[in-house]
Amino acid sequence: MNPIGVFDSGVGGLTVLRALRAAYPSNDFIYLGDTARLPYGTKSPATVMRYSLQCASLLVRRGIRCLVVACNTASASALQELRLAHPSVPVIGVIDPGAEAAVAASRSQHIAVIATEGTIAGGAYQAAIRRLNSAARVTAGACSLFVALAEEGWVDGEIPQAVARRYLAPIFSGTDMPDTLVLGCTHFPVLARSIAAVLPRGVKIVDSAATTAAALLRQVAPAAAGRGRVRWLATDDAARFARVGTSFLGETLHAADIEIVDLIAA
Repeated sequence: MNPIGVFDSGVGGLTVLRALRAAYPSNDFIYLGDTARLPYGTKSPATVMRYSLQCASLLVRRGIRCLVVACNTASASALQELRLAHPSVPVIGVIDPGAEAAVAASRSQHIAVIATEGTIAGGAYQAAIRRLNSAARVTAGACSLFVALAEEGWVDGEIPQAVARRYLAPIFSGTDMPDTLVLGCTHFPVLARSIAAVLPRGVKIVDSAATTAAALLRQVAPAAAGRGRVRWLATDDAARFARVGTSFLGETLHAADIEIVDLIAA
C-alpha cells in the first residue's frame, strides 16, 4: 500500500506524525521537513502557498495516497490550493480537526487559540471555529517564542513556564475567560506541560496533532498488518533535523537516514 505523505516547515510536524503513527501503526509514511526555509509562520501567505505547493508536488511524485499538511500556517494559507492542484489525493490539514475538537470540548464556547504570528493574523482558526458555531467567541494570541523554546529543547522548567505565563496571563484573566485552549502550532504540544502549569484549573487543552490523526482515520483506510516504516526527507541540515526532531517524535532519529532534497530543482 502506498505511503501517507506528511509535510511541515521543519520538525514541528513530527508531533503530528507521532500521533498518526500511533493511530496507523501498520502504515508507511514519508515525512518532509522544509528545514531550509523555516519558519513558515513569519512568511507571507503567498510565499507559504508557493512553498506548500512545492512540498506537495514532491510527495505526490513519490507516490503518496494521502497528504497531511502538518503545519498550521500552511493549512491556513494553502489547503484549498493544494486540493485543487492534486484532486486525486485526499488532503487533510490540522486546523479544521482542531477547531472541531475545540467546539466539542468547550462548555462556554469561549475558546482561546495560540499559534504563530502568521496563523493568528490569517484568522483561519477563528473562521473555522465560527463556521462550526456562529455564537462562539475566540480569543487568539501569537506565541512565536514557543517555537524557539521547543526547537532548543527548553520545554520544562522555569523559563518555558515564565514565557507561557507572560503570553497566557492576558488571555486567562478576569471572570469571562476561555475554558478551552487550542495549541494551534505543531511545535506547541511538546510544551504542553509548561503551558498547563500556568493555566487556571479546568481549562481544556486541544492538541491539533491528536485531532488530525482522528480526522485521517475517518477518511483513509489503514494498512492491514505489520509495522509501517517512515522515509525521512529534509531540505537542509540532516544532523540538526535528527537532533531536534528526536524530542518531537519521541524516538531517536539518525542523520544518515534523512535524505536531503531540493524542492526548487525537483
